[in-house]
Amino acid sequence: MPRKNGQVNEKGVDENHLPDLYCIMQMITQARNRFCERGTCMKVTISDVAKLAGVSTATVSHTINSTRYVSGETRDKVYRAIAELGYTPDASARSFRTGKKKTIGFIVPDISNKFFATMIESVENYLSAHGYHLIIANTKENPEREETNIRLLSAGLVDGLLIASTMEDFSRFESLIPAGFPVVLVDRTFDTKRFPSVSVSNFQPIYRSVCRLAGKGDKRIGMIGGLPRLSSTKERIAAYQEAVADCGLPQDDLLIRYGNSMENSAQSCLDELLEQKCDALVVAQGLMASETVIYLHKKGLKLGEDIDLVTFVDYDSDINYLYSKQMDCIIQPVEKLGETAGELILQRIETPDAPAFEQVLTSTYQPCSM
Repeated sequence: MPRKNGQVNEKGVDENHLPDLYCIMQMITQARNRFCERGTCMKVTISDVAKLAGVSTATVSHTINSTRYVSGETRDKVYRAIAELGYTPDASARSFRTGKKKTIGFIVPDISNKFFATMIESVENYLSAHGYHLIIANTKENPEREETNIRLLSAGLVDGLLIASTMEDFSRFESLIPAGFPVVLVDRTFDTKRFPSVSVSNFQPIYRSVCRLAGKGDKRIGMIGGLPRLSSTKERIAAYQEAVADCGLPQDDLLIRYGNSMENSAQSCLDELLEQKCDALVVAQGLMASETVIYLHKKGLKLGEDIDLVTFVDYDSDINYLYSKQMDCIIQPVEKLGETAGELILQRIETPDAPAFEQVLTSTYQPCSM
């Protein structure tokens, strides 16, 4: 059962008397933006926070790290001072003083998506076996929520972060990470290889599948990608476009549509692609793939006969099992992706100055048997 206000944990901290941290972290972002616009991006210190809040630096430290009881009223003052000044604690110094928290944060775009749910379970299993806990933050593919979660979790709550980022601006993303703080990108990359990452190869399976469809005689192959700003989507669309060109198929922008990782994002894309008389579809995301199979069934279209389908398979589902022989499947090693992410973040915590590298896993291509 959740604690009621006034109940405290073993450290004497009232865990339920907290301000609206999401709103406060938004205020931090806004404050930093204002200061930077004025050309005054100077380092804000814990002493500045203490002075504005009218408390000691020790009280600010205890508030941030939850190491001693602080009254609700005082905590509010401290958090509002942090927000107004745009203060971000120094992660490396804080770790030296307080020791490891044995907790990792994982920021994901959609916790209801089984791709991420499967990955989260794999990460948690790996971390648990090594004595670590996992905190999940769900951004709902909103960059502002992601920014808030990065600031909050890296401000003393966790030892390191796994991030399936939906941000496109690397310089903005990099500015959010405190110096020396361990971060691993999961299923995402940036052109600038500043942070280690683990992802799954996207180009080869898409290129191969489009060429196979062309070899079967399909002429108008529609493509549904995820959010356009994601690195995985960009790689998959590039593979599709290159394969279409190499196979001499029509290069028509109307044959490319974009969904997202949220539920029910495929239908509008499918409506538009069927209007374009597509004889084959490539759906580059597991949740949209299940929606596509159901959609085509309702339309009375038979897979492998009326229309060909290539889908990403991100997790076990009855839909994938029932129709796997009627469509080409690109099977992603989601559990391995999660396990590798857990391994990399623990390595990063132990050796934070190690060179960043990108680890790429391989998907399994399974053509239909019809």
